[in-house]
Amino acid sequence: MQNSKLSMKIALALVYFVFAILLNSVGTVILQVILSFSVAETEASVLEAFKDLTIAGTSFLIAPFLPRIGYKRALLGAVALAGVACCLMPLQPSFNMAKVLFFLCGFAFAFAKVSIYSSVALVTNDAREHASFMSVVEGVFMVGVLSGYWIFSFFIDAQNPESPSWLKVYWLLAGLCAVTVVAVLVTPFSEPEVSKDEKVNFGEDFAKMVKLMIRPLVLIFILSAFLYVLIEQGIGTWLPTFNNKILGLPSAMSVQATSIFAATLAFGRLSAGSVLKRFGWYKVLNMALVSMGVLVVVTLPLTEGLSPNPDMTWSSAPVAAFIFPLIGLFMSPIYPALSSVMLSSLPKRMHSSMTGLIVIFSALGGSTGSIITGYVFGHFSGQTAFYFSLIPICGLLVTIFFFRRATKDLISPEEQTFGSAGH
Repeated sequence: MQNSKLSMKIALALVYFVFAILLNSVGTVILQVILSFSVAETEASVLEAFKDLTIAGTSFLIAPFLPRIGYKRALLGAVALAGVACCLMPLQPSFNMAKVLFFLCGFAFAFAKVSIYSSVALVTNDAREHASFMSVVEGVFMVGVLSGYWIFSFFIDAQNPESPSWLKVYWLLAGLCAVTVVAVLVTPFSEPEVSKDEKVNFGEDFAKMVKLMIRPLVLIFILSAFLYVLIEQGIGTWLPTFNNKILGLPSAMSVQATSIFAATLAFGRLSAGSVLKRFGWYKVLNMALVSMGVLVVVTLPLTEGLSPNPDMTWSSAPVAAFIFPLIGLFMSPIYPALSSVMLSSLPKRMHSSMTGLIVIFSALGGSTGSIITGYVFGHFSGQTAFYFSLIPICGLLVTIFFFRRATKDLISPEEQTFGSAGH
């Protein structure tokens, strides 16, 4: 039984790793379509929407009844579709095909993320283990993001950044999707118990999700998730362009420097479990948000007045290129901690619907953050665009205060003890 759970955990992590590379390549792709296809910043920003709005819409449609489809079948179809999308991009290289790529990957990821988040409860035994594995899964996701920056940068022609040679990376990613399909196929999966006489009723399924959404606790949570992802995606998506246009780093180096952001997020999430066991999640999240705000205020003034330098090396790069991405370390525990607290507050039968809401509002937050950041970047400056993150940071300080109060009313005394210690 333990071996079965372990192999299922590995398969879930591998699927998440693949989608991390694909979905978070949007920042790199935005920079490259600007260079290769002469697309404006404001126009390129819609790639995030093609990804995130598709994720949101698909999650809304499939989340309530996904257990009836089966998590294994959903994951197999999702990864296979992502592989097809990867093959299309180098065959028809254009900005429009980039839109199709992120649309298909967003559609597939909705199935994958709802399946993965809902499966966490099936491979863990209690709230403590749930929170721990959730942090590991999100940590693996960030390792995928980190790997993606270096994989893409390897295919970018440093001497001719406008060259479409970077599109060859998609053949490698298509191969990775094929390997993942095989891995999921041979893995035995635990599936949620669904009564045989239980028929699919779309109206009833949506009604359950809407009823869940109007709970005060859930409303506060989805607002918190929205604000967090708005910050993370706004920074993560536009950091390669910020490095190139504001800090003056060469194209390939701009992408590589963004990996510092992904690395700090990965390290923070993989180590969040031990940190949250020693300190309460509410205390950790408040300290993290305040630290994020301080880093923004202290670092951005260092980015003023810098000039492009095609011969720049790591030793001559501006100090801001190394300091600002460290914001990922402070934001790393926020999303998995909030998600785990929310899911652990609900019975397992509601996890699929709740995960659907998490995915929907995370996607909406990511799309909103990218579009707003892109608009401000194009019409004002990159510094102004990143200063904007201070507004949702302050908003999160408010929402998690009310989220903590709401969870106290639902969680049992034993779980409250755990929650205060590290949920």
